[in-house]
Amino acid sequence: MIKRRNTASRSIPDIQGRSANGSGVDSAFKTSRPAVSHQQEIILRQAKKKKTSWPVVLFLTALIVPWVIPFGPLRMSLYRFVLLVMVLPCLGMWFAGKAGRKRTADIALMLYWFWSALSFIVNNGVEATVSPSGIGFIETLGPYLLARCYIRDAEDFYNAVQLLFWIVVLLLPFAIIECVAGVNILREMFDVVFPTTPDLPMLRSGLTRVQSVFDQPILFGVVTGGIIGLVHLVLGYQKSFFQRALRTGIVAATAFLSLSSGPLAAVLSQVFLLSWNRLLAGVKFRWIILIGSSAFFVLAIELAAKRSALDIILSFVLFDADSYWFRKMIFQYAWASALNHPLFGVGMNDWERPGTMPLSIDNFWLIQAVRHGFPAAFLLLLNLFSILFALGFKKGLGNKLAEYRTGLLITMTAFFLVGWTVSFWDHAYVLYLFVLGSGVWILDVETKERAPRKVKYVRGVR
Repeated sequence: MIKRRNTASRSIPDIQGRSANGSGVDSAFKTSRPAVSHQQEIILRQAKKKKTSWPVVLFLTALIVPWVIPFGPLRMSLYRFVLLVMVLPCLGMWFAGKAGRKRTADIALMLYWFWSALSFIVNNGVEATVSPSGIGFIETLGPYLLARCYIRDAEDFYNAVQLLFWIVVLLLPFAIIECVAGVNILREMFDVVFPTTPDLPMLRSGLTRVQSVFDQPILFGVVTGGIIGLVHLVLGYQKSFFQRALRTGIVAATAFLSLSSGPLAAVLSQVFLLSWNRLLAGVKFRWIILIGSSAFFVLAIELAAKRSALDIILSFVLFDADSYWFRKMIFQYAWASALNHPLFGVGMNDWERPGTMPLSIDNFWLIQAVRHGFPAAFLLLLNLFSILFALGFKKGLGNKLAEYRTGLLITMTAFFLVGWTVSFWDHAYVLYLFVLGSGVWILDVETKERAPRKVKYVRGVR
């Protein structure tokens, strides 16, 4: 007589090989280690495929659309429409705590806009202030809060940097044609639909300075070249040296086609900082060493040389000597104007200068003091440095987040330095604030590990 096996007590294993009663793993259904490893790889791969938030995609792609769209008395562009729609919802999300902790940088930027609007009212009256203050609200708080609200983790950050990189890749072939042949193909294509800003060909050394879809070659160079640190360390994380160098080289070459000294300074400063970080990777205090040696170098120049350290550095960075002396003259008159109107600046009025000198000031930080007074310049710098210092002193980050942080710090340092040689407006201004706001999420990363709970043992009881 054949005995039947008693299977009633055997539980049916689930898909992971564990019995339904949780008592153990059935050997017949046990999942092999390679299968588990493969399953984990699939989960990780799916996590990396997190899509970029649609407001971020709309904003960044709108930056390369050069349309000028009349909207009542305003001169609107596509990215301004995106920010117009998003600024109030983002402000509401920030108030509701959906952008992480409220920080000093956030308050400083809001106060900067308020003081800027107040300076316009004091100098030009309420009626003349409505339009510029409204655009200032959109372009100042819009990109910063957009990044604060929609870039909240490493995947969001990576996706935004990747999109910026592909925008540069898209612009590169058209920039080469414009530089060599002097034909701005992209602007001609967009001009078929809506009018664009005028194309003003500028030559240097027999080549055309690339303007592309932006108002000036300077903006093209700042927008494309300002992201080298992010591309190298964020997109290049755990990549080979060749892959990192290729991406970095593409961005640097694109920015160089602007043939502008300011963007070139941004590129060189980032390459230097990336090289320093790489060569001294094993030195814990490498950044303190760099800051200390730089301060000593500047002090030595100030004491020993007949010219200031800034004059000497600019004379090497700028393409020609005439440009250096002209910028120095602008700086002297603009600084005198800021001292004459220290509280509210001159607003939209003319600042004091010779009649032959143009209205523009090639110094982003000094412009704030001239237009809106020293409080505005201080608040804007407070917005920047409160984030940079907080990120710099953030401890307990893993290797990946530490690399992401370093890339952001290098990029923002380049923006700060190049701001002393050029002005940021329109595309460059909103991108600067967006990139700055895109890294604040790192400050909200919880790095403290919970200590294991201590279990008390009583005799006879565990």
